[in-house]
Amino acid sequence: MHSLKIIAAVLTKDLRLESRNRETLASVCVFGILVVFIFNFAFEPGREESLRQLPGLLWVAFAFAGVLCFNRSFALERENACLEGMALAPVDPGLVYLGKMLANLIFLCIAEGVIVFAASLWYNFSFVPSLKWFGLITFLCTLGYVAVGTTFGAVAANLHMREVMLPVLQFPVALPIFIAGIEASTGALKGDPPSSYMSWVKLAAGIAVIFVVLSYLLFEYVLEE
Repeated sequence: MHSLKIIAAVLTKDLRLESRNRETLASVCVFGILVVFIFNFAFEPGREESLRQLPGLLWVAFAFAGVLCFNRSFALERENACLEGMALAPVDPGLVYLGKMLANLIFLCIAEGVIVFAASLWYNFSFVPSLKWFGLITFLCTLGYVAVGTTFGAVAANLHMREVMLPVLQFPVALPIFIAGIEASTGALKGDPPSSYMSWVKLAAGIAVIFVVLSYLLFEYVLEE
């Protein structure tokens, strides 16, 4: 129960800060929409070629929207030595990590919903027939991506040129998540039977669990750096 209170306190703090300034969600959503809008000119909407590229387009938008989200996650913690305070606090650092990760997961999931809605309008494509499987795939891959991004966001917070270093550090590690997400999403959006892409879904689930567990165990050392 004490652990849940710590996680809830960190999560509530981030949600409360976001409700006051709305900087993270606004910037992440606008950036994601801009990515989709730009790709809209690269591929002619409604053409079969553009629909084949849609899963990749979405995950490019998700990936770069996540970078903004993870950078903002620790932007306020850099002020007034809050990261050092987290490291010295008499609580399990892994619980702090889980609270920050859940906040980032909520923010990025909301942004992904906005991006998907924008893509459905500009590409005249309905996600409703494949919404169940596409939603599950997106959630699993987003969970793995957020697990990695939150950890590297804390690492990059103490580095010079942190906005540049964060994607350089996290993208190579998150690459399996993106591959699984694109492959599974392609099958789901094409209406293929789930059995044809179930291996990718299982891979995404396995990677997400591994990333969450490893990040939870290693976050103590991240805060000490």
